[in-house]
Amino acid sequence: MEDEGNPATLVMGVIGSDSHAIGNRILAYALNEAGYNVINLGSFVSQEEFINAAIESSVDVILVSSLCGHAEIDCQGFKNKLIEAGLQDTLLYIGGTLAVGETKWEDIEQRFKKIGFTRIAPPYTRPGEVIKWLHEDLDKRKNTKVA
Repeated sequence: MEDEGNPATLVMGVIGSDSHAIGNRILAYALNEAGYNVINLGSFVSQEEFINAAIESSVDVILVSSLCGHAEIDCQGFKNKLIEAGLQDTLLYIGGTLAVGETKWEDIEQRFKKIGFTRIAPPYTRPGEVIKWLHEDLDKRKNTKVA
């Protein structure tokens, strides 16, 4: 999580026209308590707002939340925009109710991996699980850069 004593910086928010912010706030609180530097953009966040905040704050991870079921539409082209902005190494997480209807979680997960997300959290994922993923992914990145 840390590089030379500095906590990892995360940008998070609820994408698109989604106003569901309670889970976003709970996760932000847990991440702050775990020692991360959290920039919470709140609700109704566009891809461009995530990217601009990531550039301004030199973030390590972008965490996207969506509960309205339209995340696939809201996230189309997101990874390409990150690459264009020079943020190709930024970890990209998403979680929540990502699709509408009776869709198998495995199918949803595969769709978001194809879009370019590093981690995809199903509904009701606990903050501790996200923190565990962050530790694993950031440690792996740090060890890869050293090697």
